[in-house]
Amino acid sequence: MVRESRIPRITIAGVTSGVGKTSITCSIIHGMKDKGYSVQPFKVGPDYIDPTYLSAISGNNTRNLDSWIMGKDAVVTSFLKNSHSDISVIEGVMGFYDGFSGTSNFSSTHHIASILQTPVILILDASKTARSIAATALGYTKFHRNSRIVGFILNKIGSKKHEEMCRSALSSLKIPILGVVPKNSEFDIQSRHLGLVPVVEQNDLKQKIKKIAKKILYYLDIDGIISIAKQTSPFPQTNKQPQPKFKAKIGVALDKSFNFYYYDNFDALRREGARIEFFSPISDPIPPKCDGLYIGGGFPEVLGQLLTKNHSMKKSIKSLAEQEMPIYAECGGLMYLTKSIEYGNKKYPTVGLFDAETTMEKKMTLNYTKAQVISDCIIAKKSTELLGHEFHYSELRSIPKDSKFAYELSIGVGIDDRKDGLIEYNTLASYMHLYFDRNNFSKNFVNNCIKFSTR
Repeated sequence: MVRESRIPRITIAGVTSGVGKTSITCSIIHGMKDKGYSVQPFKVGPDYIDPTYLSAISGNNTRNLDSWIMGKDAVVTSFLKNSHSDISVIEGVMGFYDGFSGTSNFSSTHHIASILQTPVILILDASKTARSIAATALGYTKFHRNSRIVGFILNKIGSKKHEEMCRSALSSLKIPILGVVPKNSEFDIQSRHLGLVPVVEQNDLKQKIKKIAKKILYYLDIDGIISIAKQTSPFPQTNKQPQPKFKAKIGVALDKSFNFYYYDNFDALRREGARIEFFSPISDPIPPKCDGLYIGGGFPEVLGQLLTKNHSMKKSIKSLAEQEMPIYAECGGLMYLTKSIEYGNKKYPTVGLFDAETTMEKKMTLNYTKAQVISDCIIAKKSTELLGHEFHYSELRSIPKDSKFAYELSIGVGIDDRKDGLIEYNTLASYMHLYFDRNNFSKNFVNNCIKFSTR
């Protein structure tokens, strides 16, 4: 007999990017907590920054849901495994139907909502429209055979008259309006070159987003939203996994400079027997005693001065790499392992493991990626297919012609000429971000750490 569990859940989507999804989702989470519910947040897409806001409000680590980098089965597995709170709230990405391409809804918010059978509340930006907002809403509800849209939230309303016009226009759709939020600059969240500023970087940002969430909550029908979240179909229950035996310790760089991680990746490493110990390349003198290092993405360029000053950390990481310790780095981690990072007309000397320099560009590189392993590395063997994403404003220059790369991309840009994944000693560093449960990445990495520890 298959046991089932009912998971109250709701997806908060937007007609486009920039309509206020994150601030309104934070407000909804805040409102649910005020009503006595615990909330597990999720974020559609590969984004690392918006989840920090949802985590700050909910008190639970946000999990990403992305059908390209994870695959459909892993999306369901992660959702079921992590939905232990009273209500699960999923924030969408970009526009509701925006995903991998313009020809399908694959990897879009709608795709995830369909996979997880969640009702959807659509945020409409009313700032430059009135009656025409109904045409927009009608298009979104009818564009796909089953849009799953069950409610609207109107954002950036200019006046009472403006609200009345929008309400009148939308009345024929027979879909409830669950919030009417006025236009107010106090509701805006600080942004910069890669989007919002991560909560971990600024001590007062957590309190600011809580204040914004509380103010917006006044304009939302939180009881109506909770009621919709509870009207969902049950899921089969998953079996608990046995506690793995300790096999290796992995040091993970986590501070204001490096904080772009999927928490599912940590879980994957732990399932393979890894014990994770976090450290700060900014403030700790050296990494912890361990069998491998994982340096994720972030904003090393913004914290370049602090990273540069920590000479003992840079020297220690380079020494560990030269001793053949397995080191896996992504994006910001890759930048940190080069000779220098140039940002704001200043050049910051970094680890210097790779004989290349990092510069910041005006154009963003943002893609889903697909690659094939062309050289055996610490996470995969030759010919393995990789699906991931890249998200950065930097590029590497002065790369030696004899550099060894692990990946060749068929989709995406990579480091140089569609090559990605620089290899030096037992270190692998790429612009491509990966989801470890997609293949045996975590198992391979941990096994290489075990080999290093038993030399």
